[in-house]
Amino acid sequence: MDEELDPVIEPISEEEATNLLDKYVENASPETGLVKGKIVKITENEVLVNVGLKSEGIIPIDDFNSVSDFQVGDAVDVYLDDIGGARGLAMISKRKADFIKVWDDVKKAYQEGIPVEAEVVRRVKGGLMVKIFDTESFLPGSQIDIRPAREVDIEIGDKFDVRIIKVNFKRRNIVVSRRVLIEEEQQARIEKFFEEIKEGEVIEGTVKNITEFGAFIDLGGIDGLLHITDMSWGRINHPSEMLSIGNKVKVKVKRVDKEAKRISLGMKQLNPDPWKNIQERYKIGDQAKGKVVSLMDYGAFVELEPGVEGLIHISEMSWTKHIKHPSEVMKVGEEVDAIVLEADEKARKVSLGLRQAIPDPWENVQEKYPEGSVVKGKVVNLTSFGAFIQLEEGVEGLLHISDISWTRRINHPRDTFDKGEMIKCKVLSIDPKERRISLGLKQLKGDPIKIFVEKYPVGSNVVGKIYEMLPRGVIVSLGKGLKGFVPFSHLAKENMKKPKDRYSLGEKLKLKVIEIDVDRRNIVLSEKEYFEKQKEKYEKPKSHKEEDSLDAMMEEGEE
Repeated sequence: MDEELDPVIEPISEEEATNLLDKYVENASPETGLVKGKIVKITENEVLVNVGLKSEGIIPIDDFNSVSDFQVGDAVDVYLDDIGGARGLAMISKRKADFIKVWDDVKKAYQEGIPVEAEVVRRVKGGLMVKIFDTESFLPGSQIDIRPAREVDIEIGDKFDVRIIKVNFKRRNIVVSRRVLIEEEQQARIEKFFEEIKEGEVIEGTVKNITEFGAFIDLGGIDGLLHITDMSWGRINHPSEMLSIGNKVKVKVKRVDKEAKRISLGMKQLNPDPWKNIQERYKIGDQAKGKVVSLMDYGAFVELEPGVEGLIHISEMSWTKHIKHPSEVMKVGEEVDAIVLEADEKARKVSLGLRQAIPDPWENVQEKYPEGSVVKGKVVNLTSFGAFIQLEEGVEGLLHISDISWTRRINHPRDTFDKGEMIKCKVLSIDPKERRISLGLKQLKGDPIKIFVEKYPVGSNVVGKIYEMLPRGVIVSLGKGLKGFVPFSHLAKENMKKPKDRYSLGEKLKLKVIEIDVDRRNIVLSEKEYFEKQKEKYEKPKSHKEEDSLDAMMEEGEE
């Protein structure tokens, strides 16, 4: 910016201006000062003026706002600096004369802050030159408007009010501002607005800006915030779903903060609250239809009516299936029928159930599958701890691995069953509340150890076939899947350090039952006591009849 138009020059007081003026003309002759002259010649660059002296004075053509308004012979006010300059011409200035003539008006307007009318003369670097009181002043670009200067449409010849903000007599410099008047006008409008606005009032505004959290509404120079949660009683994901910039909207004033100059607005409040008397419209047990609007890990939200959503918790989606995510059952946009489980106006909550819309297969399950009854079902799942047996759609029972066999050690149910296989089981227990049924397969037959006890109590003689040999004795098979143990000290053969020195796998032994623990399923046998009771020596050869009798006993005991 040129030094002549420097807008940061500090203003001067009336006394300082007077001193500068006195100093400026202190060496002038009595003939110097503000005088009247006559135009005698106009050239392309200069205007020759006669001020009543021996020589004329020259004024640059630029000192005239419009030279076409003047012609030879016209009178013009000039300031006489010197009666004889370097070229023998009088030193005169029209600009100084103009300034001095309007100084009182400029001074008063500046000191009292009185707005004055300005007319745009021309554009210059950094702003505009405007005319006030028939003298030029500088209007910086930053002082044209509260908006950026590039957005302001101003033409040469436009007129508007400004305020003088800086004055420098020595430099003949006046700086004015249009912006301060606009800001004052805006501030006054804001103050008046906040004095008159009332909470609960319905007003109209224009959508000025849209963000993720809401929209700013222009209420006539004052912006109010319409939060996304106050746009609709229903669910919206982004304000742009309802509003566009430039839309005219009616809003309700929710809150007014006069100190912070903030206004909170609401649009949904213009309509009745849909949660009012919600219990009357959605009674417990009623069937309700709605559209799925959102799926969460814990459940699905269903829109029952605009602004009212109910939650179907994942636990209320199926009587029988273990639902890991609601998407397994429904999708967004789908229409569903549900049963109202709870409606709470205060908490603004409606709980819904999907499974309640169909009969519960566990209802009267005790009557259909009483304890002790034999049932038939399909193997639907095999786990390390047992097999799940489907008795009917939605009703499954657990056949625990320990209830598959009385005698065999089951490592995994898949060693015994195939998925999809139909099997018979016995109902051991049933808990409708916990939705559990315990099944047993081995219970379809009698416990072989109890049968054995009845037939071969302690002291009875039996036949066993060596199944496994251990350092501390041998395990023998007694038939029906039962095993018995013969301790080393109860083996009859002599001269051995371990059983395999004198015995062989599959060898049949005559034994006496010496101990039975039904709970631990242990049977202890003795070969020695058998022979002592029979008063026989082990070395005595067996007759063919005795061999046949022993084989018959083993065959009877085998499964």
